[in-house]
Amino acid sequence: MKEISHTQNRDDLVLKLDDLMTFVKDSALDGIAVHEVEEKIWRDVLSLGCKLFGMFFAMCGTGDVGEEVELPDGHTVRRLKELHFREYQSVFGIFDLKRAVYGKREGQKIEYIPLDARFQLPFGKFSYLLQNWDQSLAVESPYARINDILRKILGFSQCVDSLERMTRNMALVTDEFWDSQPVPLASEEGELMVCSADGKGVPICTGGKEVAIEDHQPEKGPKPNRKKMALLGATYTVDSFPRTPEQIVESLFRSPDEKVCHSSQRPTPQHKRVRASLSRCESGTTKPDIEKIFGWMRHETNTRNSSHKKPMIVLMDGQESLWQAAKEYLPGNTFQILDLLHVTPRLWKAAKIFHPGDYDATLSFIKKRILSILKGKTLSVVHDLRCMGSHHKITGSKKQELEKICKYFEKNEHRMRYHEYLAAGYPIATGVIEGACRHLVKDRLERAGMRWVLKGAQAMLHIRSVYVSGLWDKFLAFRAKKESERLYPYANLAQTMNYPLPA
Repeated sequence: MKEISHTQNRDDLVLKLDDLMTFVKDSALDGIAVHEVEEKIWRDVLSLGCKLFGMFFAMCGTGDVGEEVELPDGHTVRRLKELHFREYQSVFGIFDLKRAVYGKREGQKIEYIPLDARFQLPFGKFSYLLQNWDQSLAVESPYARINDILRKILGFSQCVDSLERMTRNMALVTDEFWDSQPVPLASEEGELMVCSADGKGVPICTGGKEVAIEDHQPEKGPKPNRKKMALLGATYTVDSFPRTPEQIVESLFRSPDEKVCHSSQRPTPQHKRVRASLSRCESGTTKPDIEKIFGWMRHETNTRNSSHKKPMIVLMDGQESLWQAAKEYLPGNTFQILDLLHVTPRLWKAAKIFHPGDYDATLSFIKKRILSILKGKTLSVVHDLRCMGSHHKITGSKKQELEKICKYFEKNEHRMRYHEYLAAGYPIATGVIEGACRHLVKDRLERAGMRWVLKGAQAMLHIRSVYVSGLWDKFLAFRAKKESERLYPYANLAQTMNYPLPA
């Protein structure tokens, strides 16, 4: 703990800097290994930073601006007799700040702390810079790992609980941050407006309500009640990119060794934004998720495509609840497109029913039918599959699986007019949202052995959404500004006062 005092002076700092210069010269003469020199310089620079920061606090004093202060709202507060202390954890270490505080009397609410307002101190003890470093790591790495990394760099530890609370506190302003985002310039947007949504399971703690033996169940797949579904939404604009069904098939069956000519590469999505929600209402339904994500996508389309001149595309899988939400929240003049990535796996399943163990026959089966579907002949493919099932006398579970595939295609046929979409240059695969599910959720919240409490998972999804959308630095600045405005309504008063510097 570093208590701020007037004994920190220039001579002490100059002496330490001279010692460091001497070390550098001696190391050069004595042939000290470069990594040892680097380590020593870094530690001494941290020590110098600590002393300089301490000197800064000492020079600013306690924030005593007299016995009484008239606040902008007209009422007067008095300086309380005792100085009040608070910890400030910076990247250079912990400091004890002595502050003059103002109010009616000791024991009642403190109404004004000039030094806090002048410094724009954060809500907790951790500096904004340290919080930024902590959470910039937290969006990618487990909390315990963050502590290991920063302990090696900065020389002190932080507890995991503090890092988790920091995440939750930071996440409180994400909704307000999204609402504040400016509309991208028209010159930076693409020709098409695209919205997409999907769900992804997050492993959630059960609260210790299950006995240990429950973990030993041999059932395949996820164990019941261990995951809760997060809803993800993505919005972006992109230029149209006309293709033919044959080109799509060629790309799907192309060898990884074959090079793709530059002219055939897809246009890049512009201002891609991704959000995720894991909210639950009192009855445990996902209605809050629908409202948050689809309400946000509606706001995005209304602001980024306010004239409705851009074709509006909704690109999702076959989950009917999502299509119902899109119908309720998004404009009616949309093109509903079933993600091609949810068509091809079902053709694989069908192929293995008829050609088990024959890889070449399987590929030929899939290639023929995916080309037909891309040409708008979905119902013909369904009829063909059923005829083949009868011809091959498919029975039992295989027959049930085949019928399930056929019904899926029939139900979504009006969203599978790929020949029209391709000719117009529309996207037909949800690579953006699929990538978001993998990167935003799986890469951080589904690591080996991870279990989350619901509020902790929600907070991580909130701040990670901002990070994945490429808005992290803007968010950090926004969050610090909003917190300062909330904590220090008299900040302007603090800026106009004269603070006597100690001798």
